[in-house]
Amino acid sequence: MIHPQWWRDAVIYQIYPRSFMDANGDGMGDLAGVTERLDYLAALGVDALWLSPFYRSPQCDAGYDVADYRDVDPLFGTLDDFDRMLAGAHERGMKVIVDLVPNHTSSEHVWFRQALASPSGSPERARYMFREGRGEHGELPPNNWQSIFGGPAWTRIDDGQWYLHMFDTGQPDLDWRNPEVREEFENVLRFWLGRGVDGFRVDVAHGMIKQPDLPDWDGEQVMVEGGNRGPMWDQDEVHDIYRRWHRVLAEYGDDRMMVAEAWLKPERVIRYIRPDEMQQAFNFDYLMAHWKADELRNVIDRSIASSSEVGATTTWVMSNHDGVRHASRLGLSDPGARPQKIGAEDEQPDEALGLRRARAIIMLTLTLALPGSAYLYQGEELGLPDHTTMPDRYRQDPGFLRTGGEDGGRDGCRVPLPWRADAPAFGFSDGAAAEPWLPQPVSYARYAVDIQQDAPDSTLSLYRRLLALRRDYNLGRGMLVWHVSPRDDVMRVSNGDITVVLNLGSAPVALPEGQVIAHSLPEAAGGRELAGNAAVWLLS
Repeated sequence: MIHPQWWRDAVIYQIYPRSFMDANGDGMGDLAGVTERLDYLAALGVDALWLSPFYRSPQCDAGYDVADYRDVDPLFGTLDDFDRMLAGAHERGMKVIVDLVPNHTSSEHVWFRQALASPSGSPERARYMFREGRGEHGELPPNNWQSIFGGPAWTRIDDGQWYLHMFDTGQPDLDWRNPEVREEFENVLRFWLGRGVDGFRVDVAHGMIKQPDLPDWDGEQVMVEGGNRGPMWDQDEVHDIYRRWHRVLAEYGDDRMMVAEAWLKPERVIRYIRPDEMQQAFNFDYLMAHWKADELRNVIDRSIASSSEVGATTTWVMSNHDGVRHASRLGLSDPGARPQKIGAEDEQPDEALGLRRARAIIMLTLTLALPGSAYLYQGEELGLPDHTTMPDRYRQDPGFLRTGGEDGGRDGCRVPLPWRADAPAFGFSDGAAAEPWLPQPVSYARYAVDIQQDAPDSTLSLYRRLLALRRDYNLGRGMLVWHVSPRDDVMRVSNGDITVVLNLGSAPVALPEGQVIAHSLPEAAGGRELAGNAAVWLLS
């Protein structure tokens, strides 16, 4: 029997649709491609799928600029394709979470087109953050806020007013104090819940309400220690929205969920997962932790303690579509550092060492060994690195384009997956003549699914084995017990009958008593010693 609160210990697989599988041969992944690979995902052993946006969109930010929240963009298929994918996932016992982008719409959304065609002070403009400018003739922006993607967060229109866009100019921010906006999104929730989706990942969940007077802000707001800061983030009124959404989900039973993307300090994040709001929030502290035993332990303890204050379980994630993949980050000279991107002119990771560490850390994370829920980013089960030498001419990320290449550039982690080593586009596209929307590095051939499928020591086989053991030993609902470590760079922690030993150093370490039932590398547990940058699971 599936527990109604299935998300509390689920392993959830993030699908970036444009890069997962291309079924129609146009070089762009699609929903039919997801359906085609559902058996692969079921065999991997995940409990749920999270799909990044597939809605109708001009794609100025890879679909996070939504023009119609109730339709599928033709790039990805049709609503019928979505329904077939959803039904196929459910038939295989997998839940489906869809991305919801409520902070802003596309500038091509019908509401924004109506706003541009209507006068200042009209109901149409009141749906967005339009303001008069400063200066003698209103020629200056209303405040000094900067876009997350670089440059001013304000754009002036022909009649002299300015509109706020915390991201790209094609992503105008909605005014969430407007009742019409709130009602519209509650209806959007019902549209997808009615089709049978199991939950929502809420984009920029902490950004929808701004301080009413929109004051200047001279501090850092992005990627600062502890998360985003400033009058554009984490305002108390945002919780009224989620309490209302919680009630909407309850109309469809007690098995629907929401997970918040909120870059905040843990004590602020937990306010989003109180019993009458969302069910989960991403644990970005863990994603950003370095390859250091004391830092990892502190993050784990703090995360579990914070979530338990509100009766929630925490989430564990190492990679997503917004940052350098952890197999590459862990191969840097400062392993675990989170650069905005790694380009051809930047320090190149040690690919073999990064993969070795990635295989080890997955044995520690909740993804496979800590109580709570876990999110995997597509391709990490293959050990995929970023495309770190992608020529700049291929980059499409608005952060990269708006800063002239000085910042942003998430394209390296969004490269299409390799399915067959000897096929055009490594089997990503069924069309032999189609070029993938982003180029794949030649190194992806050795990571292809068909190469790893039946290889017992491959990264794919490791993930499958660990996911099966995680289920068998009920690790997602366990409790952690830390053990005294023989060295500062070694971690030992138990969850029920399983003890994880993670050696973050380079020198071998003696193993405690117990039967080795899983190891990150075949040579990692020779005899009773654990090699460096490796991990094992011991059965007591």
